[in-house]
Amino acid sequence: MSCLFCRIVGGEIPATVVHETETTLAFRDIQPKAPVHVLLIPREHVPNAVDLTAEQLGALFAAAKDVAEAEGVAESGYRLLFNTGPDSGQEVFHAHLHLLGGQKLQAGTAL
Repeated sequence: MSCLFCRIVGGEIPATVVHETETTLAFRDIQPKAPVHVLLIPREHVPNAVDLTAEQLGALFAAAKDVAEAEGVAESGYRLLFNTGPDSGQEVFHAHLHLLGGQKLQAGTAL
């Protein structure tokens, strides 16, 4: 298995897991762009966000809500972001949703 995130799901690579369900895993980004920077992924390998099913998207967004509450950013606000494809800056080709918060974020700031 060569996908970095699949290896995290499989327990081959350690990660700081903050939330998990049967279908999703959420862990801290190792190069955070904000005080709270969590990656939410489907456990099943899906190359990018546009290939996610409606069910997978729903599960990721439900997990994001739970993570935002647990991380204390639900009230103050947070950003959810997908990068899709090489030109967007996607580096790991396993769909992942970034949750960023814990500070006032600049409008239009990309990762």
